[in-house]
Amino acid sequence: MRLASTRHASPEVPFLEALLRGLAPDGGLYLPTSLPPIDPQVMASWRGLPISEIAVRVLGHLIGDEFDRDAFEALVRDAFDFPAPTVPLSHDLSVLELFHGPTLAFKDFGARFLARAFGHVLAARGGHATILVATSGDTGSAVALGFHGVPRVQVVVLYPAGKVSPFQEAQMATLGGNVTALRVPGTFDDCQRLVKQAFIDPSLDDLHLSSANSINIGRLLPQAVYYFASWLALGGPAAGDVVFAVPSGNLGNLTAGVIAQRIGLPVRRFLVACNLNDVLPEYLRTGRYRARPARPTISNAMDVGDPSNFPRLAELHGRSFDALRTNLTGVSVSEEDTRRAIRQAHDADRYVLDPHGAVAFAAALRARQDAGEPGPIVALATAHPAKFGEVIREELGRAPELPAAWRDWASRPLMAVDLESADYTTFRTRLR
Repeated sequence: MRLASTRHASPEVPFLEALLRGLAPDGGLYLPTSLPPIDPQVMASWRGLPISEIAVRVLGHLIGDEFDRDAFEALVRDAFDFPAPTVPLSHDLSVLELFHGPTLAFKDFGARFLARAFGHVLAARGGHATILVATSGDTGSAVALGFHGVPRVQVVVLYPAGKVSPFQEAQMATLGGNVTALRVPGTFDDCQRLVKQAFIDPSLDDLHLSSANSINIGRLLPQAVYYFASWLALGGPAAGDVVFAVPSGNLGNLTAGVIAQRIGLPVRRFLVACNLNDVLPEYLRTGRYRARPARPTISNAMDVGDPSNFPRLAELHGRSFDALRTNLTGVSVSEEDTRRAIRQAHDADRYVLDPHGAVAFAAALRARQDAGEPGPIVALATAHPAKFGEVIREELGRAPELPAAWRDWASRPLMAVDLESADYTTFRTRLR
């Protein structure tokens, strides 16, 4: 696979080079120069396979030729060692559960693959790297745990002070070792800005900086796998074209879905389900991209006012506004509607959604009931509802129980480091 920058001012590179770099030298995002489709009959033959084997085949098709085959298949199976079931609900809707990994969020898929791929490459080359990651919620915990203890890698996680849940903070700030958690006085967009500045700062070249946000193509591509798994669970060819309702913040999950579509997955279109931070839905309505400060919501991992992956989405649609509007339907979901969706799913099916999945579920309900969308609609549930126990208790009268591995989270000592300001010089000094 060859990859080019979305800014088209850097040389093309192979996948492993893009993996280590994270961001292209010109500040753009790496994207494959071509996405050859998978034969439909081959894809249909995967029905009944566990997600680990689907991952071996999808990722093998995309990037397998850059690894030793046996090592590649082993690291993919190790990364995808938990399920992603598609659960049928009322209104002929389904929910794709992406929260069965170690940090109870969909980011585990990409982060675990990325960590294992980094470890493999650095061991082979005798190198080292520093991973920088900005997070508004679940990315930080998935990356921190995924890379924790990986030799030759230091991890620095930036998150906005007071704007992640206490449980999310505990997941990324109680590990220590090769993981440093930085609390930033500001928003997620401030964290993301600091990371982007660091990547283009030549004075930090000796740190061999790379990213584990969806900025990094090595974290993005594995997320395409669970779209295939869901289509196959629905019946594969018998399901026909599927509509996916994707809870969207930084747009990495959505971009991965579009990549899956480009390599052959039968997707009719995507519902871009956003909370109050509806930069992309507004753009799809008006044709005007208007970045602005993020507003805090109960679906905090989606509180993004300037989504990084928008350039990739534009490239994947040939920079055509008409193509974007044909394939993507923006849906903005209010706080009230998010809470209502939690109650609706529970009343109809005794199913408990987290706030992010509820945003996607609300968008799916609108498409089914208001727009009369035919065929299968799958809403992505991206986090375990117990990660947002206070919100669930407010709506349903009780909080879901956490899996046993995390029930002692509140007693784990925080080791977060407070950044004095969101100024880049302050951050660069802390990196040193």
